[in-house]
Amino acid sequence: MRVRKPRRARPVRRAARESFRRGIYLLPSLFTVGNMLCGFASVLHAIHDRLELAGWLIILAGVLDGLDGRIARLTRSSSEFGKEYDSLADVVSFGVAPAILAYQWGLRGMGRWGWAVTFLFLVAGSVRLARFNVHAGEGDKRFFTGLPIPAGAGSVTMMVLIGPEPVVGQVSIALVWAFVFLVSVLMVSTVPYRSFKDFNLRQRWPATAFFVFALGLAVIVVSPLPVMAFMAAAYLLSGPLELAVGFVRRLRDGRPNENLEVTSAAAPPVHTEHP
Repeated sequence: MRVRKPRRARPVRRAARESFRRGIYLLPSLFTVGNMLCGFASVLHAIHDRLELAGWLIILAGVLDGLDGRIARLTRSSSEFGKEYDSLADVVSFGVAPAILAYQWGLRGMGRWGWAVTFLFLVAGSVRLARFNVHAGEGDKRFFTGLPIPAGAGSVTMMVLIGPEPVVGQVSIALVWAFVFLVSVLMVSTVPYRSFKDFNLRQRWPATAFFVFALGLAVIVVSPLPVMAFMAAAYLLSGPLELAVGFVRRLRDGRPNENLEVTSAAAPPVHTEHP
């Protein structure tokens, strides 16, 4: 008579599935760690005056920051821990790193005024992230409230990458100071910035989407810095332009004093899907 052996295949499969699931949940966090690593490395290189390399590391941090969220959505592994950890990494990569980069590049000559405005940039970025965490899930997802912190960091970084040699001359240094201050104000403002979440060529016109993606990639590869600088400047200006369009519309409709955040189609009450 045969003696049946106990079945162990099912527990083994269950353990394998659990291990795989844990690995999937860990994957987005690995990209977040990479994002933080790039920010930390950027700080070290900026301190040693390797400004161009420090700038490119911030750009790489932005790429990794965009990938971790997409991977979390694709693998359905989003979690509250991942969201909070991503915000902490962003403080390093898009708050501390560009602030130190800007200081080393163009604001050291201003002394206390130089480190004061870069500290203001860091505070504005951290406030921007905190506001995102508090108001996530509210408002119109087509818009961001204020300039997203990766866009703010990108604007400052592109300024350095276009001319990596340290800034000299009081007028030039003053212009750098004013620009960093302006970006800081835009991050904590309620100026609406498009999130482009409602812009999906892939579903409506897949062939057009592929062509646009290929064209954009080709242009960036041929002339990366000018194109990236143009994109950063265009997005930076798009928020105030959106605000001005909403104001003109209200004037035209006879509602000049109406609260923009309540009724304006151009700038509805908004939140940030990503800061």
